[in-house]
Amino acid sequence: MRALDSNVLLRYLINDDPRQAGISEGIIEECRRSEEPLFITVLVLCETVWVLDRIYRQSKTQILETIELLLTMDLLRFEHERSVRRAFDQFRQSRADFPDYLIGEIAAAAGCRDTVTFDKALKGSPRFTLL
Repeated sequence: MRALDSNVLLRYLINDDPRQAGISEGIIEECRRSEEPLFITVLVLCETVWVLDRIYRQSKTQILETIELLLTMDLLRFEHERSVRRAFDQFRQSRADFPDYLIGEIAAAAGCRDTVTFDKALKGSPRFTLL
């Protein structure tokens, strides 16, 4: 198994630098041919979502489509996959950011009764207590 950094994943997704995008595609295709999974950490996933939102100004719909694409790729393995999928479902239906929901899901998986926050966008979310 190999792990992808967010810059490699973003070049593959965005194709904004043809040289680096080609290298990224090459690595991913090499792993696909050899049936070697690629690992995505939660930090890489969150950083990717942040860059798509803040740097590339993608809409929530576009970001949802990108995450959905990643989650359906058999080649990819995700750190805290169950938490990632739950956070994705919450992000799809709510107004807070994806990393916020992922924080709540990882904390719940670790046995926390809640995550305390000042983020008003998380009001009413079952994993959070608004202070």
